[in-house]
Amino acid sequence: MKYRPLGRTGIQVSPYCLGTMMFGAVGNPDHDDSIRIIHRALDAGINFIDTADVYSHGESEEIVGKALAGRRDDVVLASKMHYPMGEDPNHRGNSRRWIITAVENSLRRLQTDHLDLYQVHRPDPTVDVEETLSALSDLIHSGKVRAIGTSSFPASEIVEAQWVAERRGLERFRTEQPPYSILNRSIEREVLPICQRYGMGTLVWSPLGQGMLTGRHRRGRQSDTHRSGGMPQHFNDERKLDVVEQLIPLAEKAGLPMTHLAMAFAIAHPVVTSAIVGPRTMEQLDDLMAGAEVTLDDEVLDRIDEIAEPGTDTGPNDVAYTPPAVSTVSLRRRPPAERSAA
Repeated sequence: MKYRPLGRTGIQVSPYCLGTMMFGAVGNPDHDDSIRIIHRALDAGINFIDTADVYSHGESEEIVGKALAGRRDDVVLASKMHYPMGEDPNHRGNSRRWIITAVENSLRRLQTDHLDLYQVHRPDPTVDVEETLSALSDLIHSGKVRAIGTSSFPASEIVEAQWVAERRGLERFRTEQPPYSILNRSIEREVLPICQRYGMGTLVWSPLGQGMLTGRHRRGRQSDTHRSGGMPQHFNDERKLDVVEQLIPLAEKAGLPMTHLAMAFAIAHPVVTSAIVGPRTMEQLDDLMAGAEVTLDDEVLDRIDEIAEPGTDTGPNDVAYTPPAVSTVSLRRRPPAERSAA
C-alpha cells in the first residue's frame, strides 16, 4: 500500500483509514470479532485508525485499545471529542474543562499514553475557539497529543481557527475530517481548497454515502437497513436514487463493484489524504480492501462529474453538521413584533 503525507505533520498514513464507529453496541457487539477485523485491516497495510469517545459510549475505544496491544507503535491513532458522554451538561462540548477530562478518558480506554491525532468532533458555537485551541495546545506540549484536527467544520471556521492560532501563538489544526462522496461533493467548493491552502490533511468520512453507494439501495426496492448499518429510509431521497441508478451501469462498464467505484472516487481528489472505511463485519472489510488498488481513469471521472455535479450535494447529508444559523428557527426569523412593525 502506498502511503500519503497527512498534511504537513510529517506523518505518513494509508489512503484507507479504518473507522471504528461500528465496533461496539451500535454495530458489532462481539469484541473478539471486532478485534479480528482490526487486525485484518492492519495486516492488509492500513496504518491509520479513527475512533471517538462517543462511539458506543466509549466501547469502540476500548475495543481498539485491546486490538492494539503490542502493535500501538505501528499505528497512527486518532480519536475525537465533543458529543455528550453523560447527562452532565459539562461532559460535552469544546471547553477546556471537558477537553482535558475527555482526553484522559480516551487514553485510558485506548490503553495508550498519547494520541497521534486528536480531533474536535463538531464545532461548538458556545465556546471561543481560542479556549479550545489553548487546551489542545497544552495537550500537545504535554506529549499526550501529537497533532490536532477538526471534523465537519465549515470553511469559515477553519480559517478563523487558523488565524486565531497564528495571532495567539497556539498550535493550529492540522487536519479536517469532512463528509465526502459522489453524492455529497460540496466540500470541493471551499473546504478542500482551504485545507490545501493551510497544508491540512483530510480524512473524509462516509465515502459510501451512508450506504447509498453500495449498490444495495435501488429504486423500487425495500432496503435492508440492518445490513447497511441502520441507514434510515428517509436517506433514500429521489435525487440520490437517480444518481445511484446512473452510477450502477457506469461501474458495470468499468468492471467494478459500486463500493470500489465510490472509494476510488473519494481518494482520487488530490487534497484528500485518506477515506474512512467503517466495516461492521469481516466480509465488508474484505470487500473494501479488494478495491484498495483501484484507480479511475479520466473517462470514468468525467462521467461521474456529469452524473453528480462537482461542488454540490445531490441531497442533504442528514448526519453532517448543520450550523445554528440554519438549524435554530429564532436565528432565521425576526421576532413577530419586529415583523409586524415592518
